[in-house]
Amino acid sequence: MKKNKTLIISLPFLAALLLYGAYQYGYVKIRTDVDSLKEEQTAKTKLLEKSVALIAEKPLLEKRLAALKAEKEADRTKLIEGQTLSLSAATLQETIKGIVTGRGGSISSERVGKPEDYGNFKIITVSIDAVLPDARALSDILYSIETRTPYLVVKELDTRVRNYRDPRDLTVKLDVSALTSGK
Repeated sequence: MKKNKTLIISLPFLAALLLYGAYQYGYVKIRTDVDSLKEEQTAKTKLLEKSVALIAEKPLLEKRLAALKAEKEADRTKLIEGQTLSLSAATLQETIKGIVTGRGGSISSERVGKPEDYGNFKIITVSIDAVLPDARALSDILYSIETRTPYLVVKELDTRVRNYRDPRDLTVKLDVSALTSGK
């Protein structure tokens, strides 16, 4: 009888232990895996929604990119062109020389200054000594320099009368600067 009594007591205990093990390693593990799969599915759904939203924005982004490229090209016309700083300085020098000689002036000397850093750009400067026929030519030259594209800036201007007895000719020292892309 003692064996039966131990068996009767241990059988429900074993059954409870078996049920607890099945619950812990079966149901709880499966439930955890299902919850994990649901979280993964939710994350993938959110990622898919974001991707769809980005794809829907693609035409708008392409329009903005095209507008920015057009704006960049428009801004590029405001810079002195040249593959190197030396070529940019030569272009600036030729531009200024053309303006001065086109207004009846003659150039006695020209120099290129040291380029200066200005963020992603470089400032190039050209110094020109010229002889001008009169003050009207100087006025026309300054107007032509300041209103042209690419933008040119007169940094320094020194004007003197060449002959005090016949005050027609002017000796002009002109420093003109411009921006270049800084290559």
